[in-house]
Amino acid sequence: MTRAAVLGAGSWGTAFAKVLADAGTDVTIWARRPEVAKALATEHRNPFYLPDVQLPSLTATHDHAEALDGADIVVLAVPSQSLRANLETWRDSIGPDAALLSLAKGIETGTLLRMSQVIGAVTGADESRIAVLSGPNLAKEIAAEQPAATVIACTDAARAVALQQACANGYFRPYTNTDVIGCEIGGACKNVIALACGIASGMGLGDNSIASLITRGLAEIIRLGVALGAEPVTLAGLAGVGDLVATCTSPLSRNRSFGHVLGAGGSMEAAQEATHGQVAEGVKSCTSVRALAAAHNVEMPLTTSVHQVCHEGVSVREAVGNLLGRRIKPE
Repeated sequence: MTRAAVLGAGSWGTAFAKVLADAGTDVTIWARRPEVAKALATEHRNPFYLPDVQLPSLTATHDHAEALDGADIVVLAVPSQSLRANLETWRDSIGPDAALLSLAKGIETGTLLRMSQVIGAVTGADESRIAVLSGPNLAKEIAAEQPAATVIACTDAARAVALQQACANGYFRPYTNTDVIGCEIGGACKNVIALACGIASGMGLGDNSIASLITRGLAEIIRLGVALGAEPVTLAGLAGVGDLVATCTSPLSRNRSFGHVLGAGGSMEAAQEATHGQVAEGVKSCTSVRALAAAHNVEMPLTTSVHQVCHEGVSVREAVGNLLGRRIKPE
């Protein structure tokens, strides 16, 4: 039987551990906090993130070496900006041929590396061992076994298929792809656009405004993706449009919820409190995505506006005014 170690017991890590177990994979989940590991092991619940979800039989531990022992698949389910530090702790316990599957969505601050690049740099693993998972995957809905699809991207098509088989079940349908760059850029950038949509919603703007932001946000994502070598068709699929729509429109989206508080006049601190302390990746990613775009001479006005609101003290109304005041041009 395939054995998977899921490193990270937040909402998505826990939900994906359930997906794997329901697909017949032997799963051990690592939790940073001992009390979370204990609850997962003894109650088969995660009272801190998915309290209403009964989990299938799986092993849970606070010891990363125990979780990684004999794992064929290593699922990296920690926030993007903490991935490097965690990997430096874990790398010596990872098997030499284990597949490394990233659930993190972001661009590393400072280095401007995608998550697969961070994994390669820290572990020394060949790119053929590194895969990413991205799609419209809201953890609470998947944990409730509502049907969803996703994309598993890896330069090694056979390894992508093996990962696909390890997590495919009656409610979770993974597709494979070899365009790692496209999947990662879609996943990182959609969080920033979701912040913009949340801000618009908090300001009381309607569906026309939200649809316009999603569409123009997609144009930004495609421009950056293509500049980095992504295939445009990837960003028209689940890892692009699919993930973007779910994250920009659902009240379950932390990024949208964070932005909504800002749009309604709340502070950054109030927005953080409203998301119950969980990470809204777009708040940090907007800085690194903007810097990555600048490095490749890609224009991303929505991303710039979100960064200005989150980090430069620009008011939401001023940011909207700046966007509307841009010169008009062909689509």
